[in-house]
Amino acid sequence: MRSADAILTLRINTSQPIELDAFVGAFTSLAHEFKREIRANHPEADGEPKVYVKEIRKGSYEADLIPYVAVAAPFIAQMDQVLIAEQFIRTWVSRITSLISGELGEWKPTKSELATWTNATQAIATDPNANSTLEVATFEDDKRKVRASFVFNTPQAIDAQKTIDATYRELEKPNHSDHQRVLMVFTRSDTGSAHIGKKSGERVVIEEISSKSLAIMYASELAEGRIKHEIRDSEDNIYKKGFAVDVNVRTVNGKPSVYAITHVHEIIDLPEENE
Repeated sequence: MRSADAILTLRINTSQPIELDAFVGAFTSLAHEFKREIRANHPEADGEPKVYVKEIRKGSYEADLIPYVAVAAPFIAQMDQVLIAEQFIRTWVSRITSLISGELGEWKPTKSELATWTNATQAIATDPNANSTLEVATFEDDKRKVRASFVFNTPQAIDAQKTIDATYRELEKPNHSDHQRVLMVFTRSDTGSAHIGKKSGERVVIEEISSKSLAIMYASELAEGRIKHEIRDSEDNIYKKGFAVDVNVRTVNGKPSVYAITHVHEIIDLPEENE
């Protein structure tokens, strides 16, 4: 590893002892975001970006960290390590201020990113009077020169966590899409009744939508009645029948999670596999 031109300093001031997971998360969140920043914006990086611990000072929650990015091209100056560290802290500040204000703009964080920012703010948010400082500095003639700095406190961390929670709930919220006359085949049946709009004990495959077997619910009593009649009263094998149905697909994170059956058009006998 080359000598580092830039040092990241994370300083945490609290009025109470920090819970261990929150303490560790405050530092690992920096490493995770640094790696994400490099992968997204620095194609010249060679190998995995790393953050090393240079010094942990006694009597405080404070550590100097060395951000390091190997570069494949020999013409890239070592000064780029400083520029990369400065860009990282600008991105860090932009992200956390967006979370504090609740205005994310074009940033669409993933669940993984939200988990990282939960770790970054937890130690401060759970303390009644705390703050966290992140600095990027260089040493010139053995003198420390701070090139960028950002501080956030307990009320701001609480606001950030509220935004994180709201954004996570939004990601978890099911989306809906309608599909008409798709072929549904049972993989598990249930003679019992389910309340309209609640998951039943049945599972089906609708190949036009997903190859996975998913749970169903009934969006109308008419649809439930027709299907339950085939399950309870018909002498035919329910698994050898296909149902042409209209469904409302509930998705989570862009993936189908449950089918709501709105209408049954017809029931057909499926061809034998050896035909």
